[in-house]
Amino acid sequence: MRITAPTETAPGETRVALVPRSATQLVATGATVATQAGAGTAAGITDAAYREVGAEVVPDRTVLLADADIVVVVRRPDAAFVGQMKRGSVLVGVLEPAGDPALVRALVNGGITAFRLEAMPRISRAQDMDVLSSMATLAGYHAAVMAAFRLPRIFPLMMTAAGTITPARALILGAGVAGLQAIATCRRLGAVVEAFDVRPAVRDQVESLGARFVETGVESETQQDTGGYARELEADAQARQHEVLAEHVKESDVVISTAQIPNRKAPILVTADMVGSMRTGSVIVDLAAPGGGNCELTKPDEEVNANGVLILGPTNLPAAIPGQASQLYSHNATRFLMQILKDGQVQLDFDDVVISQTCITHDGKAIGEQIEALLQGASA
Repeated sequence: MRITAPTETAPGETRVALVPRSATQLVATGATVATQAGAGTAAGITDAAYREVGAEVVPDRTVLLADADIVVVVRRPDAAFVGQMKRGSVLVGVLEPAGDPALVRALVNGGITAFRLEAMPRISRAQDMDVLSSMATLAGYHAAVMAAFRLPRIFPLMMTAAGTITPARALILGAGVAGLQAIATCRRLGAVVEAFDVRPAVRDQVESLGARFVETGVESETQQDTGGYARELEADAQARQHEVLAEHVKESDVVISTAQIPNRKAPILVTADMVGSMRTGSVIVDLAAPGGGNCELTKPDEEVNANGVLILGPTNLPAAIPGQASQLYSHNATRFLMQILKDGQVQLDFDDVVISQTCITHDGKAIGEQIEALLQGASA
């Protein structure tokens, strides 16, 4: 069994799918592990570090892919990449197939068995395979640090001989993994923190971190799906939500928004009018930028200055801290590989929800209605 990790092809991606520690664990199972030369350089990992744990380093990606039984990536590759893979091999990564239907066709045509880690079910035994939670933790932390760096004032209360400096006020929209980490980091930096979420179940978590939970009157247990994600609000509830949030946004020095809905455009929580009410120098960090943004004025991967309010829309914050992001991602991916490797071979149990929910193609076929629809679209 030959498991490989190539250099990432997505622009600006600095992470690597397997770190040396994971390579050690996989080699211990009897597998051969190989990485592309320089794959870990941006994450601070040398080729020598891989060789020291028994992994091979292959200079040429074409050779690496042609010999691989399993290819592990961080971000979705393109159809040309898949075309270089060995027929019947396995691809594992955050594939987001809806973003490139042609990829699904290439996977089917190549007889590739592909697993999208972003679809990992949120069950207790899959927690150590949950790449979305791992990366969201880092994104939430980095968003708070980014806001603190760009805000033209300090976060904490400070009493000096020259006078007292009042603490900055931070508002966190969405109290999932990223939001909770943003709350914790802003609190550690000394800010006064408020947080909002449509799911009342997260209130205790918000308050346990020392933040005040903002009530808008739209919170309901029905706003959470079976996977724990928030549902989209009806129009009248959105209007009520905007009315209440407007006052809190106006009083905030920092707004960090994290609210996303799977397979849907991110909900607008901060309107242009709300931005206009904020103090000059205020900062918005919109982690929902990949889904269009929670702020009406967000532009993905751009900085927007709206009458003195800075709006940041980063789409890949984990890549800004590639060493630790690679470490966490690699652990998640390796734990998943351990689920499908039995006695040195790939053995798939489609009665296992970890396998069935993440697999998108197998044996020359698309798996699941959503992927079948993508395949039909790619063929049209």
